[in-house]
Amino acid sequence: MADQQQVVRVQQEIAGRTLTLETGRLALQADGAVLATYGETVLLATVVGAREPREGVDFFPLTVDYEERMYSAGKIPGSFFKREGRPTETAILTSRVTDRPLRPLFPKGYANDVQVIITTLATDQANDPGPLSIIAASAAIHISDIPFAGPVGAALVGHINDEFVVNPFMPDMDKSRLDLIVAGTRDAVLMVEAGAHELTEEELLQSVITGHDLCKQLCDLQEQLREQAGRPKREFVAPVKDTSLMDALTAFAGDRLREAINNPDKLAREAATAGLKEAVLAELTRDVPEIELPARAKAVNKAFDDLAKAEVRTAILERGLRVD
Repeated sequence: MADQQQVVRVQQEIAGRTLTLETGRLALQADGAVLATYGETVLLATVVGAREPREGVDFFPLTVDYEERMYSAGKIPGSFFKREGRPTETAILTSRVTDRPLRPLFPKGYANDVQVIITTLATDQANDPGPLSIIAASAAIHISDIPFAGPVGAALVGHINDEFVVNPFMPDMDKSRLDLIVAGTRDAVLMVEAGAHELTEEELLQSVITGHDLCKQLCDLQEQLREQAGRPKREFVAPVKDTSLMDALTAFAGDRLREAINNPDKLAREAATAGLKEAVLAELTRDVPEIELPARAKAVNKAFDDLAKAEVRTAILERGLRVD
């Protein structure tokens, strides 16, 4: 981490306030750490990634945790409860909204544990820390050595007095007909989280475009930070997928599964699919040693479900057929 001991700071004017991204001052042992300041709201985002993949998982083990702190608003817990309590609903939702645009940008097949923690150090009750959480987390991952196809920008868009307002103050949102968070890379919108009161489709589309325009600027700002303080990314080679089980399953049941799934009678369709699944399980576990049987049965069931899902998707997209 010697290359990150020097404090590096980039900043840009956004909606009349200065957004600052800083690294090299706090959490120097993390793989990436960024102090994000907007107005007088300050968040610290840190990321740490395991060097080796977790064994036996078929998902990406990413954890995003948004930590609220009472002291960030100048308050100290009193009465009987003098410690920070469990996460509030706002903290849980902020964690989810931060996770959502980041998760798809990690490499397919990446199974290393990655933990992102965003801690609220100060909040001015005027600048919403939600979008800032996404920006800070993205910047921390982007400057780290963890493989990541970012960066990601985020913007809050409101509709106040018949015009769109980017990153409106929190008290002004009570008068807004729109509460929209847009997150995306320079090339595409990754997430839209919105509530609106009687806006037209054209207005909603324009609000997304307005938010994405700001996301592009925020991506450029994070690129500046990486150029000055970024670490070389780790090499990652996606594991080669063993298709022998899926090939055997397709050869044994492909046509029959297609026929069963496309049956318009729901009860008959479910009975035929369940019966075929039992036949597939019996066929593909016939010569398996008993000690390996549970793992093999689990793999066969998953492969069958994946093949059924692929068939439903193909029928909709290529043949225009929906069984429901």
